[in-house]
Amino acid sequence: MHAIAIRRLRAADGPAYRSLRLEALERHPASFGTALEDVAGHGPDWFGARLEQHLTLGAVRGEVLLGTATLALQEGAKLRHKGDVTGVYVRDEARGLGLGAALLHRLVAEARPRVEALRLTVGAENPAALRLYEGLGFRPYGCERRALKIGDRYHDEVLMELVLAGDPALEPLDAHHQESPRGA
Repeated sequence: MHAIAIRRLRAADGPAYRSLRLEALERHPASFGTALEDVAGHGPDWFGARLEQHLTLGAVRGEVLLGTATLALQEGAKLRHKGDVTGVYVRDEARGLGLGAALLHRLVAEARPRVEALRLTVGAENPAALRLYEGLGFRPYGCERRALKIGDRYHDEVLMELVLAGDPALEPLDAHHQESPRGA
């Protein structure tokens, strides 16, 4: 049996990435902002081109892609200190092996010299993913109600952030929004 490797995916991985991404969108539609019908018509070359636009890591056993996680860097002078974690998915048969954590540990290591903070959104109804992200140090900073609409059902998303650099004594969000005492 082949060992599992975490590596950067490139354009040549387009066919395997397409297969995994479509599987993720079909099996877990509430976990992703992208809808299956929005990308199912695109071929492997389109998916391969997307792999060159951002840093996408894959958990690979032999030639089989088992999971992914993507780092999308912000553009523009005022935003480039932040990165977005997207497309985190591990195939059902590979869950419980620690691949999600391994992908994210590597993604954080790759992001650390590039950005000061990582952000992500996670379905409020996905306690396993929430635990994974919290275990890696991500902290919630808000909730977007009705973030996704699938059919007639709405899904809330928890907004999370991991501070990588900056003020080590960063106060909790609530400390910045307290009212001043009367008479101050």
